[in-house]
Amino acid sequence: MAMAAAIEDRLNTLFNPERLILKDESAQHSGHYNDPDAPEITHLRIRIVSDKFKGMSRIARHRAVNEALGPEFAHGLHALAIEAAAPDEPTRW
Repeated sequence: MAMAAAIEDRLNTLFNPERLILKDESAQHSGHYNDPDAPEITHLRIRIVSDKFKGMSRIARHRAVNEALGPEFAHGLHALAIEAAAPDEPTRW
């Protein structure tokens, strides 16, 4: 899982999260994204709690995470679900 490790390292470096969970959801979407050159992860859910998100709107948080993962999108990551929160905010997970 080289891609997962690279994603985790980048998110840890950029956001210094209090909590970070990566969930590969690619298997749930088999047949949806048929690319013979697809990477090991095509669909990913990220749950992240970071001080960096304080004062940011939900859209700004999503943009920040999407920008951080630009290289993975360029190499076949197809879909990303993001659940981002600041430490003082409740989460459902």
